[in-house]
Amino acid sequence: MHAGSDRSTFLSTLPASQRDRSAALAVVGVSSLLFALAVPFAGVPLVPVPAFVASYQSALAVSDTVTAVLLLAQFAVLRSRALLALATGFLFTAAAAIVHALSFPGLFAPGGLLGAGPQTTVWLYMIWHGGFPLFVLTYAWLKDADGGPKVWKPARDAILASVLGVIALTILYAWIVTAHHDLLPVLLHDGHYTPTMIGVVSFVWSLSFAALISLWFRKPYSVIDVWLMVVMCAWLFDIALSAVVNVARFDLGFYAGRIYGLLAANFVLAVLLVENVGLQARMAGLVGMLQKRAESDRDYYSERERLFTAVVQSSNDAIITKALDGTITAWNRAAERLFGYAAGEAVGRHIDLIVPPERREEVGEILARIRNGVSVELQETVRRHKDGRELNVLLSISPLHSANGEIIGGTKIARDITERKRAQSALQSEIEERQRIFETSQDLILVTDGFGTFIQVSPSVTNILGFSPDDMIGHSAIDFIHPDDLEATREEMRAARRGLVKRSFEARYYHRDGHEVTLNWMGTWSAPVKRHFFIGRDLTEKQAAEAQFRQIQKMDAIGQLTGGVAHDFNNVLTVITGTIGILADAVADRPDLVAITRLIDDAADRGANLTKHLLAFARKQPLRPREVEVNALVVEAAKLLHPTLGEQIQITPQLTDDVWPALVDPNQLTTAILNLALNARDAMPDGGKLVLETRNVFLDDGYAAMNAEVTVGNYVMIAVSDTGTGIPPELVERVFDPFFTTKEVGKGTGLGLSMVFGFVKQSGGHIKIYSEEGHGTSVKIYLPRSTGVHETDYEQMQAVPVEGGDEKILIVEDDALVRQYVVTQIKSLGYTALEAGNAAEALAIIDSDNGIHLLFTDVIMPGTMNGRQLADEAARRRPALKTLFTSGYTENAIVHHGRLDSGVLLLAKPYRKSELARMIRVALMS
Repeated sequence: MHAGSDRSTFLSTLPASQRDRSAALAVVGVSSLLFALAVPFAGVPLVPVPAFVASYQSALAVSDTVTAVLLLAQFAVLRSRALLALATGFLFTAAAAIVHALSFPGLFAPGGLLGAGPQTTVWLYMIWHGGFPLFVLTYAWLKDADGGPKVWKPARDAILASVLGVIALTILYAWIVTAHHDLLPVLLHDGHYTPTMIGVVSFVWSLSFAALISLWFRKPYSVIDVWLMVVMCAWLFDIALSAVVNVARFDLGFYAGRIYGLLAANFVLAVLLVENVGLQARMAGLVGMLQKRAESDRDYYSERERLFTAVVQSSNDAIITKALDGTITAWNRAAERLFGYAAGEAVGRHIDLIVPPERREEVGEILARIRNGVSVELQETVRRHKDGRELNVLLSISPLHSANGEIIGGTKIARDITERKRAQSALQSEIEERQRIFETSQDLILVTDGFGTFIQVSPSVTNILGFSPDDMIGHSAIDFIHPDDLEATREEMRAARRGLVKRSFEARYYHRDGHEVTLNWMGTWSAPVKRHFFIGRDLTEKQAAEAQFRQIQKMDAIGQLTGGVAHDFNNVLTVITGTIGILADAVADRPDLVAITRLIDDAADRGANLTKHLLAFARKQPLRPREVEVNALVVEAAKLLHPTLGEQIQITPQLTDDVWPALVDPNQLTTAILNLALNARDAMPDGGKLVLETRNVFLDDGYAAMNAEVTVGNYVMIAVSDTGTGIPPELVERVFDPFFTTKEVGKGTGLGLSMVFGFVKQSGGHIKIYSEEGHGTSVKIYLPRSTGVHETDYEQMQAVPVEGGDEKILIVEDDALVRQYVVTQIKSLGYTALEAGNAAEALAIIDSDNGIHLLFTDVIMPGTMNGRQLADEAARRRPALKTLFTSGYTENAIVHHGRLDSGVLLLAKPYRKSELARMIRVALMS
């Protein structure tokens, strides 16, 4: 065979290809780079590891011995003197490596074996590294395109002579450098190189360089020539690192040089081994081919049929053959797995066996095409499994020809694509679902490229920002983001690209009409598609709800303050209103003083009304809700309003006939309507129209979501609307604040609307004000629909006449001034009065006196027990003891959900003597 086209020839004669040259050049380049990097550090001392030397020498000896054996094997065939010289050189290096290892100090003996001295190993290293280049030079000058001169004597003799010669030479120089090492010049002194060493190394290095140059000029190159040049380059690096640029043993150069030497030993070996394996494989193939050709022609077709059967049976696709009439003639294992029928069940039956009834016509069309020699390529269809389920398959059908070219049937390959179709269907469904989510999402979904240009925009953008998707697609987000939020948005996008997924942040966008819309964004980055994905939620409603919640908190805080003020003020007023009557009786014969007492009495009444307004706003007044016919109450209120509002204001009731009854305190509701009507009158100085409206309403989840304090349910709506001047938008949210008024000084306290607000909230209702400046105002009160609560027996008993008695009453009041007043008044009514400043004192009196008929206690008291807790404890000790509460600020001790607890009697501060007398009798009669 021609060597230029057949790689099966020996490496020593096979011309090197361009690929061989490139590979060798690459190895030399990498080796040179590593050598250049190691040179500056060659003298760096490292930890002495003698075991490294042993390992290195052993590996080197084995590698060179194997290489020599492979080269001698080629020599046995080619008889080339050059090849014998090269093989002898590798045997020489293997022997030298063994001797060097045995004599190296510290490996097998402190001074080395074989009688080694301090100069033995260094001289062995120089002989070894100078001897191998001589063998390479010999090879270079002997070789030619055909391998060079031949050895005609038996190859065995030549190989034996080579081995014996290497052994004799090794023994000779080993004897010289061990037994007579003192006669040799000193190359190594105290672990460092001498000047003589530099000369010897230079000579050895020159021999190696001469061998490399000889190989370079001895063209043409065989494969082994190319790799032998690589070996010599590594050999040069070995000598340079371990004997030229380094300083002493066990420095970086020492180790690196020996690693280069090991690599040098392996290059030719590796190529020889690879080529040897390939040669053996090709030889085995050639033997097999010759054996096949030696077989008879009749075996050819049987072998072909066997191979075809193996391919068919091992195929993952179902392979079926059928006659032109549709009869199945072959059925492989994959067909058994796919359709469920064993080959014995299917062969001989019609192909309709696996075809659904509605697809039978399709089979006829396919058979017709086969008869005409037309193939069917990749047709998707449906076939049926043995268990009845349908399968999606992909068919490829070709005509089947006989030996003489006649069409005798068809061969069909069927691939199951059921799972693929299912996956495609699932994927399509998922895509459709995502598209529907994208199209129907109430949140804003944006997709941008890495530069912030919109790629996709969800239709929800129209409701949120007023733009259509087409208005934004293709434009940069910079055109829509508020400038103050632009840099923060960019930083979030950079963070997403760094792998921080699902980033949450807020940014303002401009609406089409120019106003700002704050959105909370969730963003992520998809590296495969280079896209940013954002989902933005409009925070407008949330911010409005938060503002409303802050307003509620503010009103509650003000309520707590005003309630506390009213409590203390009521204690003062109780003394004033109670004692003014006594004072008036005492000065009845002095008209000038009577006028003063009346003035004080009027002022006390005004103060009492003021505290009632404050308690109403603070939702601390004790309401007495009952079932009220709202229409009747509104009609009565309208009658009261006619003379108050004047003729210039037209009152128009708009009452729903079947309006529900409301659960509310009727007196407080009447007062609220009057307050609203008076405010409306002040807003219509030139006259106008006042509309009183009632209606049944249901406040649903949507309304409750926009008004956090609203409970979903049925309400009775009472609206008071006017055609007055209206309220400026910036003042609408403040109208319910106590003491806030737009009227002139002296024309309003600013408590009217705040009282209405507190009363409605305490009644479990809702109030809403609508106003447009210059057109009028409408205040709508929503009161809970009544569920049938009627006036209690205790409430009916409050109508009893005023009178005194002779029972014993315990008065519990922490305010000494109020307590003194109450004791005086109760004694003046004929009762026996006992007094206590707190709950502990009261319980002590109750335990010591069994004749007490009534406990008259303040609700709010300092200490561990309030008035309600005192009453409960007193009832536990004295079950027959009656209780009457008094307070100007009830908190939640006896009032819950805006209504007095069942069975509780309360005398609200401030009160007069007549009210005190009546409530004491009511309590004693209960």
